[in-house]
This record gives sequence, C-alpha cells and structure tokens, in this order.
Amino acid sequence: MALEELKENLSDIDKDMRSYLENTEKYYKLHVFKILMRSISGMVKLLLIGSIALLALFILSFGMAYGMGLWLENTFLGFVSVGIIYVLLGWLLYLFRDRLDRPILKKFSAYYFDD
Repeated sequence: MALEELKENLSDIDKDMRSYLENTEKYYKLHVFKILMRSISGMVKLLLIGSIALLALFILSFGMAYGMGLWLENTFLGFVSVGIIYVLLGWLLYLFRDRLDRPILKKFSAYYFDD
C-alpha cells in the first residue's frame, strides 16, 4: 500500500517536472521572440527614420552651403565651410562619446530587461 502511494507520488512528480520544463521552455522561446521582434522593429524604424533624416540633412546642407557660397560670393567656400562645420560636429561627438553611451545603455537595458 505504501509502495503504491510512493510510486503514484513519484509518477505525479515526474509529470509535474515534465510540465514545468515544457512551460519553462515555451516561456524562454516567447521571451527570445519578444526581444528579437523588438530588435528587428527598432532597426526597421531606425533605418526608415534615419534614411529620411539623412536625406533631409543632405538637402538642407546643400542649401546651406549654396547660401553661404552666395553670401561669401564664392560657392566653393560655402561648401568648404559646411564641410568644416560637419568635421567639427563629428569631432565634438567623438570627444563626448562616453557621455552619449551611458543614456543609450540605460535606455536599451530598460528596453530589453523589461518583463
């Protein structure tokens, strides 16, 4: 009688463990899918918005360079001036890259480890 109960309890434990492992596997698959879809969605948004912003920046830069060229009465100097502005902007971003990394890391940490 006691052996039958023990055998039945072990059988129930085995079923519960199998169910737990299957559900845990499903949970992690769903979690990975969620993170993967957020990543892909974010990359697509970044690509679309970034390409439109880059196109707008290109057109505005071209207009600014041409306008500065007219103001300086030399189109070449207008384009060189805009190029120097972008070199200086890139240099400043390089100098402050550590300060830019922290907020980005915090944002993405909250984004990925949000349950």
